Amino acid sequence: MKVFSLIKLAVLSFSFISVVSAQPFPDKTIQYIIPFPPAGESDLVARYQADISAKKFKQPMVVMNRAGAGGALVWSALNTYPADGTTVVGVNIPHTILQPLQEGIQYKTDDINAIYYYHFTPDALMVSADSPYKTYQELIAAAKKDPGKINLAGSAQYSANHMAVERLNQLAGVKINYVPFKGTGDLITALIGMHVDGAMGYLPLAIQQKSKVRTLAIATEKRNPALPDVPTFKELGLNWVDGAYRGVAVPKATPLVLQQKMSDYFAQLNADPETKKKLEDSGFVIVDIPLSKMPAFMKEKIPQAMEDAKNAGMIK
Repeated sequence: MKVFSLIKLAVLSFSFISVVSAQPFPDKTIQYIIPFPPAGESDLVARYQADISAKKFKQPMVVMNRAGAGGALVWSALNTYPADGTTVVGVNIPHTILQPLQEGIQYKTDDINAIYYYHFTPDALMVSADSPYKTYQELIAAAKKDPGKINLAGSAQYSANHMAVERLNQLAGVKINYVPFKGTGDLITALIGMHVDGAMGYLPLAIQQKSKVRTLAIATEKRNPALPDVPTFKELGLNWVDGAYRGVAVPKATPLVLQQKMSDYFAQLNADPETKKKLEDSGFVIVDIPLSKMPAFMKEKIPQAMEDAKNAGMIK
């Protein structure tokens, strides 16, 4: 009996030590800034992460929304935030690659010091459940009949949504107008209420709103189990598997040891089985890109995004 009690005590002690060692800042609260309004994909995942951080690792994490200029308000200020490791900012690709191409944007891609990317959201072409367009083919036929008449909503200028609409124009041979909103959450009402003809959003939104929207196509390799009747763009004859990557960044002045500490911590949050299943069931594709792999990842993604912009006629 004593031996059993000692073993039980040892297991409990080890578990306690493991949780404590997982906390990057036991005596501080992590400030997690999302540069978009509530209810979008970035906000949703940040709140999942904050919840598991508090419950499983006992590390306080507070999510704050500071929307503005399609994310540029926060990204322009990133390197003015405290560089003590406890302040992280949500970042998106290709937003932070393409957005600085706009006149008046106050940051450059090199200013964004990303330390971890945790998921990928495939593009999704959607219309309201009450829309007259029942299929991708019907929407494209209408766009070809009246060039420039169809409007698709999306999140921000020079974003993954913007690029996806331009890609649709190029691959399908149509002229569809892009209508930018501040964030995914803001465009939901316009989409459902048919204030726009449709939206180019992401698969998680399509799944979340599947009773209110009709998804016409998704940019994945295979159909998604949550939307088994929705074809992929590849099935429809378009060579298209793409979307947006999301992660976190810290100010450049943050000591490397603290950058690594936070990168490791987000990797732990991302690997949590409960959160991982919840995200995958919601349409997120989990990736694991830590600080050590960031240079190679950016070396791959920057040319891809710039080529997309060039093909869309956004740059020469």
